[in-house]
Amino acid sequence: MTPPDETARDWIAAYRAGAGCEDVVRADPAWSAALVELAGQGDLATLSEQAERHAAEAGLGRRVTGEVAPRSWSLSPIPLLIDAAEWRGIEAGIAQRTALLELVLADLYGSATLVDRGLLPAAVVAGSPGFLRPLVGLPPPNGRYLHLVAFDLQRDAGGGWRVTRDDLNAPAGLGYALENRLAMGRVAGGLHARLNVERHAPFFAAFREGLARSCRRADPRIGLLTPGRHDPDHAEQAHLARYLGFLLVEPADLTALDERLYVRTIGGLKRLDALWRRGDARLLDPLAFDSRSTCGVAGSIDAYLAGELVLANAPGAGALEAAAMAAYLPEVAAALLGEELLLPGIPTWWCGDPGTAAVLAARSADLQVAPAFGAAPMPPDLDARPQDHVVRAIAAPSTMPVAAMGGLVARPFALRVFAARDAEGGWRVLPGGWARIGERGGESWSADVCVHGPEPVAPATLLPAAQGVRVRRNPGTLPSRAADDLFWLGRYLERGEALLAAIRVLGGATVDEGSGARAGTTAKLVALIAEAGAAPWPPGHARTELHAFAEAAMGDPDRQSVAAINARARRIGDGARDRLSADTMRLLEAPFPHRPGLLDRAGSLQRRYAALAGLAAEHMSRTDAWAFHDLGRRVERALSAARLAARFGMAGADAEDLQTLLDLSDSQISYRQRYQTGIARVAVVDLVALDAGNPRGLAFQLARIGEHLLRLPVLADDGMAEPQQVAAGALVALMAGARAETLDAAALGEAMARLHDLSDLVARRYFLQGAEPMRAGRVLFA
Repeated sequence: MTPPDETARDWIAAYRAGAGCEDVVRADPAWSAALVELAGQGDLATLSEQAERHAAEAGLGRRVTGEVAPRSWSLSPIPLLIDAAEWRGIEAGIAQRTALLELVLADLYGSATLVDRGLLPAAVVAGSPGFLRPLVGLPPPNGRYLHLVAFDLQRDAGGGWRVTRDDLNAPAGLGYALENRLAMGRVAGGLHARLNVERHAPFFAAFREGLARSCRRADPRIGLLTPGRHDPDHAEQAHLARYLGFLLVEPADLTALDERLYVRTIGGLKRLDALWRRGDARLLDPLAFDSRSTCGVAGSIDAYLAGELVLANAPGAGALEAAAMAAYLPEVAAALLGEELLLPGIPTWWCGDPGTAAVLAARSADLQVAPAFGAAPMPPDLDARPQDHVVRAIAAPSTMPVAAMGGLVARPFALRVFAARDAEGGWRVLPGGWARIGERGGESWSADVCVHGPEPVAPATLLPAAQGVRVRRNPGTLPSRAADDLFWLGRYLERGEALLAAIRVLGGATVDEGSGARAGTTAKLVALIAEAGAAPWPPGHARTELHAFAEAAMGDPDRQSVAAINARARRIGDGARDRLSADTMRLLEAPFPHRPGLLDRAGSLQRRYAALAGLAAEHMSRTDAWAFHDLGRRVERALSAARLAARFGMAGADAEDLQTLLDLSDSQISYRQRYQTGIARVAVVDLVALDAGNPRGLAFQLARIGEHLLRLPVLADDGMAEPQQVAAGALVALMAGARAETLDAAALGEAMARLHDLSDLVARRYFLQGAEPMRAGRVLFA
């Protein structure tokens, strides 16, 4: 086996440097040390596979418009290395630029002296889509516009760094930087310790503490406001909320009352003190900004201006993202700070300025035209609307080594750096960030960014000191939307499993070897599947017709087939991503099997359903979130048990019907262990419908439903049962008084009707009901 140092030398010797790429791999000893460490873990192909596998296991991905599931995260095993001394210069530049942008925002929404002095053209300010005129003269209550910022950097020809973009409205990518570091920690072994790589955890702790310190209450409740599960970065947002301990909320979860913001939860309204928003500020409050917005929270700006809500970042911060602003920042820095920018931007000129024409004439070969305020007609018409465009210097892309083509090659990259306000009001820069790499089959991919130095780095964690933690067993706030998602995820998973069982039995997968359903039982199975809307009624019951019928019930996307049910469960699970494990999300997002063999595919799906049920049963803490997920499963399984008993177990059922009922109820083994004398209708019906000890039977589900509803929160403290609890108790009593000898289809039908009503009562009590902020005419505030 080749020693790691020789493998690393081979990689370096074969390194293909791109145009304009300095040969840092050969010159910098840190690169040699890093490659030796990586070579000890395997070849480049293996390292690439491991890096992407670890990123995928974390459940992180990015959604592309038009695609159902997020794409897996593409991670290079070769990190971008930056020396600590060089990084101190970047830190200083980021801190200076952030302080400058804070001052500019305060001026734009305050005295507007920059416009009065001619340092910023009024048209550039007013033309920026992020400038929110209604907030002029209304500064943030705590005086701070910025809490978290991001900047895209690129090396210039001299090796220095330049800012190519300021991301201030709702910066994205922090979760990707975090996950890149966590994944590389698993892949690279001792690389971080060997190079003394600075850690990320102190930055996240500082951001969390800084946001909490900005709130009025000592123990604030902080939410991460996501635009929803269809947002491209929703997986990253869920990951960050889980890591930081923030409450992941959507606009529909929130309501504003009396100049305060509340999240609608299963226990009533709970006050939110701060929101880290990840959407367009113009859509935040339809009463304050865009009245057409359907994804905002009416009244949220009133809470913000009253000082009862911290918004990170403050609405209007995006005014400085316009490309035209970059043309004036050097002069503004000189005026406000009395110094030059330590991290300059790409030289930019606004075409609305008469002097830009001379710049174009003199330097047209090395300039490119870009929109000044976001989208603009392209190709540009500089004669008709010059104010809509800027011209920028063309910067040669900086490159870094990546694993490709069987070795190390140079690829262009951009470095995204983050800064957050800490508890003292200063700025903390994340040591490293996120390198976005281009040219990989037309898709971008990423790399960890390691800041390394000569001194060992002390261990760090986001966990507080043990003596500073107040032990609690309350799992926290469960928003009504999240409870709704978990309840219906349970129902759809159970519904898909029940339909799959019917398809398998129809296909001949019975427990008794050689037992095939006779004509009468086959007709009942066909009716069971067709009435569920899974497939159209077959013209007959010939083998080929039944096979086509079963295939449609498995995969017809336009009906209530197994594939369609799975797709719906996947969409619902995506909305509850912050409360589900990565293993659960991988199973939900796994492609639907399309290989030949109906029973083979059905068996594969059955194992997937079993794995999902096992994860829920053995890995979810017994919180209210688990209770709603399990409640959904129990409601759906109870409906299925009652339906099956009514169809296959009533008077006149033959042995084949009863065998099918046991198969569909997964109760064959239980029956055989209990009854040695053969199959009997009353015994089968008792086991499937009335035996409270059978975990697949109706009575067992009803008992669990009642237990869940008794332990879930109630809104009043009068000790009286709520409607859903009363309904569950009556349903349990209905079945408890039944006897298998006299149980008929009418009684089972009544049980199913009551289950549907119970589901509606649960939804009415706990889930979102349009814009209604309260529950049962009463509300709890906390």
